[in-house]
Amino acid sequence: MTRPAAPRREDGTTGGQATRLPRKAYEKELLRLQTELVKLQEWVRAEGRRLVIVFEGRDAAGKGSTIKRVTEHLNPRVARIAALPRPTERERTQWYFQRYVEQLPAAGEIVLFDRSWYNRAGVEHVMGFCTPKEHRLFLRQCPVFERMLVEDGILLRKYWFSVSDAVQEERFRRRLEDPLRRWKLSPMDLESITRWEAYSRAKDEMFVHTDIPEAPWYVVESDDKRRARLNMIAHLLDSVPYRDVPPPVLELPPRPPSTGYMRPPRALQTYVPDHAARL
Repeated sequence: MTRPAAPRREDGTTGGQATRLPRKAYEKELLRLQTELVKLQEWVRAEGRRLVIVFEGRDAAGKGSTIKRVTEHLNPRVARIAALPRPTERERTQWYFQRYVEQLPAAGEIVLFDRSWYNRAGVEHVMGFCTPKEHRLFLRQCPVFERMLVEDGILLRKYWFSVSDAVQEERFRRRLEDPLRRWKLSPMDLESITRWEAYSRAKDEMFVHTDIPEAPWYVVESDDKRRARLNMIAHLLDSVPYRDVPPPVLELPPRPPSTGYMRPPRALQTYVPDHAARL
């Protein structure tokens, strides 16, 4: 009987899936880390800092679900997600980094890039959406671009979510069968299965050129999404020298007495039907 092939990892090794973290332990630690993320947010706002977090990795590696947990309790006026669509015809004629520059944070803001300028080193390169010359130019300019960001005071963190081929395929399969997540799959995603090694080589080359001291890559093992989320958030918090900013002292004012206001008759307004009453 032929044994099934062991999952392939991006570094070329094989091995089984990581033991899944128990839900109770995961949820307890996630809540603690999310509380710290709120403190980080308030420090960024109070100090006028600028924080950029880049999320990259293969399709179904867990980037989106991690971003969701990072931003779940944050102020959308402070922390926002940049998930850019394919460039327009006008944007194609601009400097490649230009549309990403427009998304960078101002003072007191956090921007999470759900995929980023690294599209050019990954999907664009592998799928032939850019020329070899454009790819080489990106690998040459990207370290310079990121050094400029860091030199200007931006806190830049780059995370690569690493998933094995077997786990990726299983996640694709579950998405195909789930009407709530079917939209996450595209023909491009499925094409990535047949180009696994091409994406691996592209990622390796990208790391060679862009894993720089000023803006290093941090690899997150993501076969277990729970572990990946906790590990990524904990690392981010450890890497930023934030402090606890005391919130302003607030007190509920006494409600003033009525001055005779009368609410208009309910019949004059259109109400949403009570759908819940049918349950």
